[in-house]
Amino acid sequence: MSCVMLVSKFLDPKNDMAFKRIFGTEKNKDILIHFLNDIFARQTDPIEDVTFLKTAQDPEIASQRVSIVDIMCQDSKNNRFIVEIQVVHEPGFVKRAQYYAAKAYIDQRGKGSEYKDLKQVTFLAITDFVLFSEKEDYLSHHHILDTCTLERDLKDFSFSFLELPKFKKEKDHLKTMTEKWAFFFKNADETQEQDLDDIIGSDLIVKRAYEELNRFAWSTEELRAYDSIDMKQAADKAILEGAFDLGKAEGIEEGMEKGMEKGRAEAAREIAKAMLAQGIPLETIKDVTGLALNEIKSLR
Repeated sequence: MSCVMLVSKFLDPKNDMAFKRIFGTEKNKDILIHFLNDIFARQTDPIEDVTFLKTAQDPEIASQRVSIVDIMCQDSKNNRFIVEIQVVHEPGFVKRAQYYAAKAYIDQRGKGSEYKDLKQVTFLAITDFVLFSEKEDYLSHHHILDTCTLERDLKDFSFSFLELPKFKKEKDHLKTMTEKWAFFFKNADETQEQDLDDIIGSDLIVKRAYEELNRFAWSTEELRAYDSIDMKQAADKAILEGAFDLGKAEGIEEGMEKGMEKGRAEAAREIAKAMLAQGIPLETIKDVTGLALNEIKSLR
């Protein structure tokens, strides 16, 4: 007797392209607003509207590295929100989160503006790995507090992390909106359509998030780009594991950095070759791999 494996029609929201399609487009900004209000429990002071900002934070001088985040927006009060999906546990990720928040804060101060006009920056990461092994909760919020009184006098920075491996609830036990979102990120690509009513209940916004993942609504070119990003994420994970092994011999941090730098370059070229063979546009390949157009053309 043969077993039939049911394949979900839903793609993986942890894929960068799928994530930005759901949460990073103007037509779906109400999904992002709903998501942020749910994660931050903003019932009394909800976010009502957002404006998307460019995700490439330009360096002040050409020699500095450009920082790129998945989604950056500001609400009607000009408070900024950075939202990241992170599949690979890269060394220094927590420091990178703080750097991006600081850069978004600094970039508010244009010509003629005053320090008093700077607004809050909130960084939110959804991680497909355990970031804080000593913490049990899958969602943690971090603020700057007075160590004696625990008062929050410095309010302009906050960091939140949704660690998916720590979320263990099954579809029959989802009660809060936060739990439904965590289940969505962790299990959407394994979810069957007949289970949706049990998962989302009466929440139409979460239902729309699932609908955006319907593979049958994606074009052939979009699915190719999606698959290429999946390949890159898998390659990055393999690179990290190999770099960790190299790090054991050379010193963990230094060895991992060397191994990842070398491995990423090789993996990016292999992915570019595969995408070229599929006829994917050069600009899409550039966005996925980070390679320069001249280098991509040389791989033909």
